[in-house]
Amino acid sequence: MPKKVLMIVGDFVEDYEAMVPFQILVMAGHTVHTVSPGKKPGGSVKTAIHDFEGDQTYSEKRGHNFAINADFDKVKPEDYDALFVPGGRAPEYLRLNERVLEIVRHFDKADKPLGTMCHGPQVLAAAGVLDGRTLTAYPAISPELKRAGAKWVAANSTFSNATVDGNLTSTPAWPGHPELLRAFLEMLGTKITS
Repeated sequence: MPKKVLMIVGDFVEDYEAMVPFQILVMAGHTVHTVSPGKKPGGSVKTAIHDFEGDQTYSEKRGHNFAINADFDKVKPEDYDALFVPGGRAPEYLRLNERVLEIVRHFDKADKPLGTMCHGPQVLAAAGVLDGRTLTAYPAISPELKRAGAKWVAANSTFSNATVDGNLTSTPAWPGHPELLRAFLEMLGTKITS
């Protein structure tokens, strides 16, 4: 049965971490509403492409524009079956928006599926929903996730591992799409075959 997924993004969300989940979820028959504080349907957010090229951290390049198709100000979390929070640079300021945090808390309290990756868990930490939860994310944010009470799972050497804890699935970065999206789709009740 098709589900309705809310995806919260902002300028300089990581390109692959927004585009690929959006496309896969829609391809699987689900409706995905993309929203961003201060943006209206028909608008877009700029994306950044983060890559792993042997530096001490990821490199960053300008990505595509990612379309906003729903109105953040009109979002009613109870109308959605799941929430997806991609990473990139957007989470560092999205977590300052109290309405974003209230939306996250709704999904956590209602035990609805939550998918997140890379820096996305910064938003969950700010919402106070990680105490006692097991997850992974980009390694540079592990200190704040631990301080938020999370049980940290380190990234593997290719950043492709995913972690599932109840209704929460996470991965360190876009190389983890296959594991993360398989788990998230299963949480949505989408039949996955090998």
